[in-house]
Formats: sequence, structure tokens, C-alpha cells
Amino acid sequence: MNDDQILSALHEAHPPRRSAAEPEVRVFDACHIGVVLRAVLFVESSVATVCMFGAQDPADWLAQLGLVTAAALPGTLAWLACTCAAQRLLARMRRPLQYGVAVGAGGLAGTYGCAVLAWSGLVQSPPWLASYVAGAMLSSLLVIALVMRAQGRMPSDTTARLSELQSRIRPHFLFNTLNSAVALVRAEPAQAESLLEDLSDLFRHALKDVGHAVNVREELALAQRYLAIEKVRFGERMRVHWELDPMADDALLPPLILQPLVENAVRHGVEPSVEGADIMISTRCKGSVVVIKVTNTVPAGQGARGQGLALHNVRQRLALLHDVQGQFRFGLKNGVFQVRMEVPL
Repeated sequence: MNDDQILSALHEAHPPRRSAAEPEVRVFDACHIGVVLRAVLFVESSVATVCMFGAQDPADWLAQLGLVTAAALPGTLAWLACTCAAQRLLARMRRPLQYGVAVGAGGLAGTYGCAVLAWSGLVQSPPWLASYVAGAMLSSLLVIALVMRAQGRMPSDTTARLSELQSRIRPHFLFNTLNSAVALVRAEPAQAESLLEDLSDLFRHALKDVGHAVNVREELALAQRYLAIEKVRFGERMRVHWELDPMADDALLPPLILQPLVENAVRHGVEPSVEGADIMISTRCKGSVVVIKVTNTVPAGQGARGQGLALHNVRQRLALLHDVQGQFRFGLKNGVFQVRMEVPL
């Protein structure tokens, strides 16, 4: 492979500019279990507080709380179900119209809760107007919370992405890879060409504009490219083991989340050790949950120092995508450092 081909391969890593407009951010991301639980807790807390003002004693407060909950809970769940089902439609609207529709739907949900009370015969004179206003007010507060959550996702994703790109495309990593390719050009030209192809694919994937989620299969392919490059440099010092469950391939992850964990395993396990290290990447489907593990042996006295930023970014981005359904743990035990992620299938 000549210099022009090398430059051409590296140039392919830069994607063309997008001509289409950026899609609207989905403000009403009410389809997460965590969002539903927080919304119900917020409404119930508000109802419990309001009922205190008119209660004569604890028994009266409990009676009023049960009565109002019978209206508030169905209305809240109806609002969450409607905004979740219509989030794609809402995303096509202008922001002010999105907010207006959501607040109006909240008023209708409050009216629906009042209708539940009327149909059950629990109240003689249903407070239709008060129920509509209360539903609209509570939904407006929920909208504000969801908007803040959506806006909080963007800077966190951007910061994490830039940090990961900086660590992934470090100059010394690029230079080491190119030096390895140069050393192989005469002795093993086919291996040198394969190395540069892996480098090109790694850069292309790292720099392309991806969505807010990719599947496990894509993340594993990127990790395999990275490890193939590092294998040329470390040789037998880097011993990689894969235990992959095909049933886990379709689970969703934030983009570029697995490769930094694999890079940490190389930097803190293989690189500082003369004997090298064993790296294990495994996926396993357990019912409706996918468990992903990245494990590496650690040289004596090395510990887990230097991995805090990458681990913090991974934890934060996983929580933004999966909320309470995404679990992230890591630890060092008996010279083995393990990162464990759980995501819904």
C-alpha cells in the first residue's frame, strides 16, 4: 500500500457533511420506567400536600388522599401513556406547540380522572374545571422536568464524546499504529494493509455522526477493530478472549461506550506489564436483560488508577439512555478488574 492509498484510507474516516436538517430532540421522553415512577411519585406527593390543607385529622387526610388519588393516578398514567405513544408526532411540531399540546393533554387527563370519580359515584358534584386546571398545571411541571432532562442529555453526551475521542485518537496511538504498519510493509504487506484498514474503519466509526443509540453488535465490531490494531503492537502480551451471546446483539447502548472500556483494559492491564494481560469481553442474555462484561488482569500494585474519567462518562451516558434500567458497576478483586453493565433487551 503506497502513501496515496494510506492517505486515502485515513481520509475516508471523515464523513461528508450532512445536508439534512438536524432532527428535533424528543422532549417528551416519557417511555422510561424511571420517568413513569418519578412522575407518579411527584403527582402523589403534590396531592398528599394539598390534601393536608383541608384535612381535620389524619383519618380525614387519608380519606381525602384516597379519593383524590383515585382521580389523579388514572389521569397521570393516561397522560404518560399518551405522550409516550405520540412522542414521534410531537417531535415534528414546533417547540411551543409541543408544550401547548402536552399541557392541554394534561388538562384532559385531569378531566378524565374526575370522570372516573363521577362514574364510580364517589363524588356527587364532580369538580370538572378544577380537575382540568390541576391536570394542566401538574403536566406543565412534568413538561419542564422532561425538557430539563432532554437538555441535560446533550451537553453530557457532547462532553463524554469529546473526551472519548480525545483518548481514542491520541497522537501516540495513531503514530504507534502507523509505525507498526511501516514495519510490516516489507515483511508482511498483507498484514500491514489489514492493519491500516482496521485503523481506517476505527476512525470512520469514531468520527461519523451516529444517533443516540446503537446495538451491541456494532459496539463489539468497533472493539474488535481496536484490539486487532493493538494486537499487532503487543503481540502475545495481549491475550483476548470473547464469550458472546448472539441473543444479546440487539440490545441498545450509547454510541462509543464499549471501546473506551476496552482501551482502559489495554492501557492499564497490558501496557504496564512485561508479562502482558488477559482481556475478556463477554455478553449474555438473561431474560429481558443483557449483561456485558469487560475484564482484564492488572499488574501487581497497578490498581484501577487513571480510569475514573472514562468510567464516569460511561456510567453517565448509560443512565441517560436507559435511566434506572441501565446498571453499571466496576471493581478490582484479586488482581482482576471488571466492568459490568446491564441494559434492557
